[in-house]
Amino acid sequence: MIRSLINFTALAVCLFGLSTVANSETAKTVVYIAKDIITMDPATPRAQAVAVADGRILGVGSQEAMIKLSGGTLASIDRRFADKVIVPGLIEPHIHPVLAALSLTMEIISIEDWLVDGKTYAAVRSQEGYIQRLRESESLLADPATPLLSWGFHHYFHGKLTRDDLDAISTTRPIMIWHRSCHEFILNTAAIEAVGLNADMVLSEPQAIQEQTNLAEGHFWERGMFEFLLPKLMPFIASEQQVIAGLELTERYLHAAGVTTSAEPAGLASMYSVQNTVLGDEATPFRFYFIPDGRMLALSHQGDALIAATEEMIQGMSGHTAFLPKQVKLFTDGAIFSQLMQMQDGYTDKHQGEWMMMPENYARTFKTYWDAGYQIHIHQNGDAGLEIALQVLEQNMRRNPRNNHRTTLVHFGFATTQQVQRIAALGAIVSANPYYTVALADRYGEVGIGPERADEMVRLGDVSRAGISISLHSDMPMAPAQPLFLAWAAVNRTTFSGRVAGPEQRLTAEQALKAITLDAAYSLQLENEIGSITPGKRANFTILEQNPLQVETMTIKDIGIWGTVLEGRLQPLPLAATPSKKSELH
Repeated sequence: MIRSLINFTALAVCLFGLSTVANSETAKTVVYIAKDIITMDPATPRAQAVAVADGRILGVGSQEAMIKLSGGTLASIDRRFADKVIVPGLIEPHIHPVLAALSLTMEIISIEDWLVDGKTYAAVRSQEGYIQRLRESESLLADPATPLLSWGFHHYFHGKLTRDDLDAISTTRPIMIWHRSCHEFILNTAAIEAVGLNADMVLSEPQAIQEQTNLAEGHFWERGMFEFLLPKLMPFIASEQQVIAGLELTERYLHAAGVTTSAEPAGLASMYSVQNTVLGDEATPFRFYFIPDGRMLALSHQGDALIAATEEMIQGMSGHTAFLPKQVKLFTDGAIFSQLMQMQDGYTDKHQGEWMMMPENYARTFKTYWDAGYQIHIHQNGDAGLEIALQVLEQNMRRNPRNNHRTTLVHFGFATTQQVQRIAALGAIVSANPYYTVALADRYGEVGIGPERADEMVRLGDVSRAGISISLHSDMPMAPAQPLFLAWAAVNRTTFSGRVAGPEQRLTAEQALKAITLDAAYSLQLENEIGSITPGKRANFTILEQNPLQVETMTIKDIGIWGTVLEGRLQPLPLAATPSKKSELH
């Protein structure tokens, strides 16, 4: 039987110039005709038709070949995409739905325009403008007891902000400011009192948390935010109604961006149930995957108990959500939007970066997961944070060599050319946020980093030349969860000022498309199911109005999206839908 199928496939390829997996007489098929099909499959890179049966790709090739393959009367020939371009279903391998749900339903005062569900939040990049907008937002709240929740503050654009500054706006209304990085909060006195914090509570915490908490200034960052403040703050910023509404908004957002698969490495475990309720529904237009947060699990488990706790966590999802087995996320250094990444040559203003996991704890936890055969996704932003990640990987490769481990360096803010070569030699891969360069290169060239290092951030050109697999992600809300926007950022590296930062680090359009399809699937160990239009894979497509490999590169982010196909199910966008994206970068 296997030999017969192989012979049939070979004959079909020879006669019709197609790829196929089975005779269509086994299932009713639909043949979609398109102006162009970009498959991301080297065996059949371009095509005009794709045959789908039972949610899977039956074949791809010429119109004539697919019609013959379909068996005639058993097939439906669908020409609705005859003037459109079909690409593999776009993949967003790293977002945070709850963070997006909360931040995009707060008052957005950020460094770039955000268009969310038809409402535009205009960019603000000055201290005076930020305080003015904050005052305006406070004055619009009718109920004096309603907290003012705002996301998007960035101290390198908006200046220093403290508890006293917020008290000057209101001493009675709780004001809670979430930093653009989502790794910091600044609270006024009313908010601190509402949450129930005091100095004795801070002093009872471990030293690392005390060092990342400044109660006098109302400032909480990294572990001081995640481990100390956030559990106490959640009832104020994350009611069940607000989270559900925000997740529904996030679902619409991803669909409008053409996403058919997405994932969250290291989400809030307490929110898995509500995320499954919203995103697990069969009507959800994409599949969503979770990866456990090994950092948080390691706070209370070690060794075999850590693996057992991780395995227990991944149970219970259903429908369109699931955990990815044998995958986990760890952390080295702090957030790039806060300039808390660890830099080998330090900062020009002499401030210090932070560790999200202390190096010795990181090394111990990495070893446990490595020996258990896990793929480890590593949050890393600075080149010193990357150095710790590479040293620990090298140690474990010498001690317990593994093939195809796919250790993934996530965000990839800063790296040296030598580190890129070590990544290649170690068999690691990169999942990068290319928006860092667009948003930060200009300003970081002026403060903290310096122009040369700032222009070299997210050095994807070097990574591609080293033969390392690259995927692109947004880490939304760190960037818009729109794969075409991310591709645009990686291909152009055009900053707010309009200049190109580090032109030698740009990707080609084809490399960027691969990074949001096939290589994104590879980063999640899903390449045998999705990522290319290949016979046997799920029939996941994104339907575009233009070919991203043929348009002028500055317009890639503006390509219209008809909708998606998820495992054979057509999912057009509502007529009124527009991608919730940054409308301008200026």
